[in-house]
Amino acid sequence: MSDDDFMMASDEENYDFEYEDDDVASNASNVDIENKYYNAKALKEDDDPEPAIAEFLGVVELEPEKGEWGFKALKQVVKLLFRRGEHDRTLRYYTQLLTYTKSAVTRNYSEKSLNNILDYVSAGTTDMKFMETFYSTTLTALEDAKNERLWLKTNLKLAKLWLDRGEYNRLTKILKVLHQACQMDDGGDDQSKGTYLLEVYALEIQMYTETKNNTKLKELYNRTLQINSAIPHPRIMGVIRECGGKMHMSEKQWEKAREDFFESFRNYDEAGSLQRIQVLKYLVLAVMLSNTDDINPFESQETKPYKSNPQIAAMNSLVDAYQRSDIHDFQRILRENGGAKGTSGGIMSDPFIHFYLDDVLRRIRAKFIVNMIAPYSRIEIGYLAKTLNIEVEEMEDLLVMLILDGQVQGKIDEVSGRLEIEVAPDTGAEEAVAGTEKREREQAARLASANDTRFRALEAWSSSVEKLSRIAFGVTGRA
Repeated sequence: MSDDDFMMASDEENYDFEYEDDDVASNASNVDIENKYYNAKALKEDDDPEPAIAEFLGVVELEPEKGEWGFKALKQVVKLLFRRGEHDRTLRYYTQLLTYTKSAVTRNYSEKSLNNILDYVSAGTTDMKFMETFYSTTLTALEDAKNERLWLKTNLKLAKLWLDRGEYNRLTKILKVLHQACQMDDGGDDQSKGTYLLEVYALEIQMYTETKNNTKLKELYNRTLQINSAIPHPRIMGVIRECGGKMHMSEKQWEKAREDFFESFRNYDEAGSLQRIQVLKYLVLAVMLSNTDDINPFESQETKPYKSNPQIAAMNSLVDAYQRSDIHDFQRILRENGGAKGTSGGIMSDPFIHFYLDDVLRRIRAKFIVNMIAPYSRIEIGYLAKTLNIEVEEMEDLLVMLILDGQVQGKIDEVSGRLEIEVAPDTGAEEAVAGTEKREREQAARLASANDTRFRALEAWSSSVEKLSRIAFGVTGRA
């Protein structure tokens, strides 16, 4: 081997050796950082979190440049400080954490992490001022990073938070910002953001439903159904259809409400949302109010699997009793499964169901009364009230409603306390009576005719006897 060849080989060997040293040093540094991070996690379990916080911040300092371990460490610091109620320090390190989202970690990972932190903080405080500051800090950082998608999602999350807490003034401000973000330069809706737009509409519809602003609700509901460019999440359509069903219920459009609640249930079911159970109860309620006795809400392919669900069983029994017009069974089911308004588990625990249950009771009582009085021409109002276990005054109001609706043909005699029922004339009976009367008239005519013949014969015989008598006496007189 020549000297030159030897030197070249020597240089290559030195280069390889130096490269391996750097690689080992880098790996050793990463191992130290990783060990420090997991050591800090172990300290989290202690009663005093301050040593863990110091250890996590040590991880951040160890990293030569912003990276994944520093990002993870700052997440832990933010959660620990927030749990201790140190809001100022929480905001300081959270702001530092947000700087990592620009390039230190992937966009997907940063979005998932920020969503988790926002959920954690939102569920853990009632300090509205701190919440506004926390979200505002997040939105500013996302705007600087030009992450429009996460900016929209964060605003939607904040809007949902204000909706759940009934902060409608704050919610209105956020909705205005979101509408502007989903508009084109000419002020029209940006159909390319149709999915986000539907989420904004869903939040707004829920706000109008809660505040009972039916005028705005109806306008917005109809507008959402005209958006065809979006592929919405089924949960969003479940929300919109549920609110539409409630809107139709308030207008007593029971059939439209039934259709909307079914669509809402179907979408919630597809999304795997637990709200499907509650909406299924609303569907049963709408079926009873729509007077569709031939429709069983549990016969469809979508609802049949829930027929035996413990939370639905009582409503299933209730609609069965309703369609059989069995008022006593209906009232028994309510007594045993009703519950109280505002409690949990019972049929009437839901304020929405409780509000419309009087309408359902009135309808089944009406059906029962119509069937009960059918054989009678008059009936005691007190007896009807006792049968239904209600006051006489309430029964009189119910009878007045039935008379005005044309379901009962009759009048109330207040003096005797009776319902006088106008029996519809029986055509067959009338014809039978008319036939009998005709036969009687014909028989009377025949009898009269026979009597008249006998009378005339008797009269002729009497006349003949009289003539003979006169002749006889006349002859005698001449002798």
